[in-house]
Parts: sequence; C-alpha cells; structure tokens
Amino acid sequence: MASEGTGETLTSGEYIAHHMHNLQVCKDEAGQWVWNHCAGNMMAINVDSMFWSVLLGLIFVLLFHGVARKISVDRPGRFQAAVEILVDFVDTSVRETFQGKSRLIAPLALTIFVWVFLMNLMDLIPVDWIPHGAKMVGIPYMRVVPTADVNVTFGMSIAVFVLILVYTTKYKGPLGIVKDLTLHPIEPSFRWPGILGAVPIMAFNFILESVALLAKPVSLSLRLFGNMFAGELIFILIAMLGLWQLPLHFLWAGFHVIIVILQAFIFMMLTIVYLSLASESH
Repeated sequence: MASEGTGETLTSGEYIAHHMHNLQVCKDEAGQWVWNHCAGNMMAINVDSMFWSVLLGLIFVLLFHGVARKISVDRPGRFQAAVEILVDFVDTSVRETFQGKSRLIAPLALTIFVWVFLMNLMDLIPVDWIPHGAKMVGIPYMRVVPTADVNVTFGMSIAVFVLILVYTTKYKGPLGIVKDLTLHPIEPSFRWPGILGAVPIMAFNFILESVALLAKPVSLSLRLFGNMFAGELIFILIAMLGLWQLPLHFLWAGFHVIIVILQAFIFMMLTIVYLSLASESH
C-alpha cells in the first residue's frame, strides 16, 4: 500500500499509475475541451510536460543571459566560471566533430545540452513533492520530468531531423538527399551494360538508406526517453518503501546524476554527428 500524503491510501498499482499519468487536455467527440479524459486521443496535449520544458528553457535563457550581461574579465564569479567552462567544452566538442562551417551548430549544441540536462535533472526531485503540491491547489496529475515523456523527446528529435534535411540540401544541393539515398552503400554503374542494373541497385540503396535516415530521430528520441522513463519509475518504486526509501533514494540519485549528464551529452553529440554527416560530401 502507498499513500500520496493527502490522507488518501492507494494500492501500489494506483500509486504508480497516478505518478505516471500526465496532466492532459484534449477535445472530446462534441468538440469541447476536456481534462484528463484523453485515453486513445492522438491529439491530447500533455500540459505538464509542455509547462516544465518551456519553464526550464526560460530558466536556461535567463541564467545565461544574466551571465553574458554581467560578465567580468577581472573578477569572474563562480557561476560565470562554470558557464565559461561549459561553453568551452561544448565549443571544443563541436570543433572536433562538425566538419562543415556553420554559426548555428555551437549555440544549438549548447542549448541542447543545458536544456536536456535541466529537464533530466527534475528526476532528482522527490517524486511526491510537486505532485502533492499540485494536488493541494486542485491539479490532479503532475509529471515533472519532460524527457520521460516520449512526445517531448520525439519533438526534439524531429527538429534535429528537419535540420539534417536542411543541411543536406545546403551543402549538397537540391539533389543531395536523393543522391545520399540512392547512390550508396552500393555504387550503381551508369555505363553500358551495367546501367541495366542501376535502377534495382538504386532502389535497394533507397530502402536501406531510408531506414537508416528515419532511424536517426527514432533512436535519438527513444534512447533519451527510455533512460529517463526508467529512472523515474525506479524513483517511484523506491518511494513506495516508506521510511526505508531514504538511503535507497540517495544511493540511486547519486548514480542517476551520471545518467542525467550522460544522456544530455549523448543527445548533443549525436545531433552534432548527424549534422556533420549531412554536411559532408562523399
């Protein structure tokens, strides 16, 4: 048995289901907006995921803007020094990985790393604190880890996928995507009589490369989602132990910090690698 801390006792299954349920809004069959009755509705909006992701994005922008506005060369503060180390680390990673020339990649990489890190970091907040506070003000559900929502991770990976297409077109021309999808890994011959087999080879290449291209955003999103979803679930299971949760919570939190940082780094680096491949000519 588990309790939310509101006097209402829940079974273990109900406790887990409550904490894994998003605050949702959608339109019903009559066209009216309804809350939390969106099962099976593909157009449902996870309000909590959107709120926390936007809020954490604004926090990132305000913090870094504040450092940039008050930057000091003679007496840099600790936070400024930490930001400078982070910016230098991201810049070095971009320089060593991205083979093209673009003023967008470094700011994009920095934004991805810090934003994903902040969203992942929400997983370290005790699982009952924010949902309990939300329930006290009449909000029945509240998930606070945006990256444990597959819709958020897919949204970010789709944005990366669009950038892959844009950079491929920019660096390889309008036919660059077609060439990438049809001319390798098996190079077709356009000389007689090999030209007769060019079309089947190009079709085979297209199938292979299309799968590889689509696998990039899918793997990018599911890797982040899977790790953070599993971490969130483990914290919920630990919280069901009552007082015994404290040592286990801190032990798992200490290990989970590594996952929080590592997943942000992996998402950033894969984005850089994918955009670098899109800008390379073969």
